[in-house]
Amino acid sequence: MAFTKAEILKQVKEHNVKFIRLWFTDVLGFLKGFAITPNELEGALEEGMGFDGSSIEGFARIEESDMIARPDPDTFSIIPWRSGENYAVARMFCDIYEPNGKPFSGDPRNVLKRNLAKIKSLGYTFYVGPELEYFYFTNAQTPQPLDQGGYFDLVPLDVAQDLRRDTIFTLQSLGIQVEYSHHEVAASQHEIDLRYKDALTMADNVMTYRLVVKEIARQHGVYATFMPKPIFGINGSGMHVHQSLFKGDKNVFFDKDGKYHLSNIGRAYTAGLLKHAKEITAITSQWVNSYKRLVPGYEAPVYICWAQMNRSSLIRVPMYKPGKEKATRIEYRSPDPACNPYLAFSVMLAAGLEGIKKNYKLADPATDNIYHMSEEERRKAGIDSLPDDLLEAVKLSEGSKLVKEALGDKVFEYFIRNKKMEWDEYKAQVSQYEINKYLPIL
Repeated sequence: MAFTKAEILKQVKEHNVKFIRLWFTDVLGFLKGFAITPNELEGALEEGMGFDGSSIEGFARIEESDMIARPDPDTFSIIPWRSGENYAVARMFCDIYEPNGKPFSGDPRNVLKRNLAKIKSLGYTFYVGPELEYFYFTNAQTPQPLDQGGYFDLVPLDVAQDLRRDTIFTLQSLGIQVEYSHHEVAASQHEIDLRYKDALTMADNVMTYRLVVKEIARQHGVYATFMPKPIFGINGSGMHVHQSLFKGDKNVFFDKDGKYHLSNIGRAYTAGLLKHAKEITAITSQWVNSYKRLVPGYEAPVYICWAQMNRSSLIRVPMYKPGKEKATRIEYRSPDPACNPYLAFSVMLAAGLEGIKKNYKLADPATDNIYHMSEEERRKAGIDSLPDDLLEAVKLSEGSKLVKEALGDKVFEYFIRNKKMEWDEYKAQVSQYEINKYLPIL
């Protein structure tokens, strides 16, 4: 919902708002922020608020640490869990600027806005609808499930349903539309799906969603995590991203006479995602742990192909339903819910646009269950695989012109450097697996 400055000031007065939290995101996708009082709000809306960016991941070196946070009026909302009976606390997402007035190139929100400006110049709007999965555990130290439920199970009312219910009510009070929620495949794993929106609004909504899920869990005395693979041997958590391009009210992915009801643009976009899937994976699956999820056998897509009904494929194109032309979309299934949504949406869009720009041809869909195919059968079918681990993924991203252009030099350089450091830390660890396997025999 769009607000003018006058409307925001009026709401602050009517709701007796005592603090306004200014939110932004660092390069790794962690939510940051600081609070101002209503006395500072008018100035913040006009000129922004200065802060020290030297301590924010990927933001600035000490000698260039001054930053300006400019609140986006469209993101104003009352924070339910921070508000009391007689006062309220509000929030707004911010765009980060340099003191000279230039948008800061290290701001992930600016990265996405820059990529969206490219597609807007072509007359398009990029819509996304992510499905974020997560786990509830008894605490943050031990991955102990709360239930043993499975897919769509109705678990005891005092456990997960109350948590999901309160989460949905809170999201709705923040203006975030929820499509549906359910128990997922693994024990204590859940999913709440958001109604599709333009990519910038949705990236803000994803950041809010993750905070709300964790906050409601905390209020109930449990812990919620978006860690991609917290428990060995069961399904990990994904973030399947449904995406489409619109021109005005028209979904340009749809063609009633097209093969699979996909237009030339829709097929080229899909082909672009498939062709560049390996090089964008470090962004959509950005943690060492992400690759413990991306293994065959747990519904995580690791093979680079597409299908309509086959859920072992990287991209699924849902079947067309008459009268539902606007719902035509593709579902990119490899991202996980711990990624930075601003950067993930940016590289997916860049890959799809490259397919449109160069008119990539879409291969035939995969009809067999790829998990049951041999390596030789997959090779003959031309089906490649996603990177096996973070190091391989980072090396592919590092050599990608597309990723560098999508992220911009500053974010690209920091992200690659940070992920290499993460890998170096990880490979030096001695895991419990090694203790269990090797200590008794070596």
